[in-house]
Amino acid sequence: MKILAVDCATISCSVAVWADGRVLAVERAELVRGQAEALVPMIERVREAAGVELAAVDRLAVTVGPGHFTGLRSGLAAARGLALATGRPLIGITTLAAVAAGVPATERADAVVVVVLDSKRAELYVQFFAADLTPLNVPRALRPDDIAAEMAAMPPSPFVIAGDAAASVVAALAGLGTIAALSTAAARPDAAIVAALAAAMPLPAALPDPLYVHPVETTAPRARAIRA
Repeated sequence: MKILAVDCATISCSVAVWADGRVLAVERAELVRGQAEALVPMIERVREAAGVELAAVDRLAVTVGPGHFTGLRSGLAAARGLALATGRPLIGITTLAAVAAGVPATERADAVVVVVLDSKRAELYVQFFAADLTPLNVPRALRPDDIAAEMAAMPPSPFVIAGDAAASVVAALAGLGTIAALSTAAARPDAAIVAALAAAMPLPAALPDPLYVHPVETTAPRARAIRA
């Protein structure tokens, strides 16, 4: 099975071609802005490096959020366009699940995995996973202190924290006397992991929608002052 996967839901942007358990090609970049302009050329470079035509891809995969609005929409738009052009199924993977899957098995053995991602707001995107990566709750947006308090109230268990906002939760936990380990996993989603997760997913009935934990913010246009 060949899968082309895309992620630009955070400030990281990556594209990978994966085939039967092996990454054929991958490209990664840190982009605070400009994902929409960078993504399509990146897809073409990775496809060429892998030596795989789009027509030979069995599945496409993309991160659906939670994440940053512009990058998330850019990734979904590009992946949906490829799905419509090729007729291939498009698998949606959450950013939190992608980061959790990057935590090494030795780190998460008998532990609760807590993934926390920067949302560019006071709250963080967070989700808890069992050692086998089964989700223990749904993605949410919580402040670091609230995440720490929830963890401290759980039955005694080792915690391993992953994600680009992990340090803030570790600091909040320290104030409560709870110890947690920082994961060595990549701090943000990676397209190579997204592809591997998509390989094990059932085929979807429809194209994936973005996952918003915060409602989308919009600003109503201000009425212009009328001068006499």
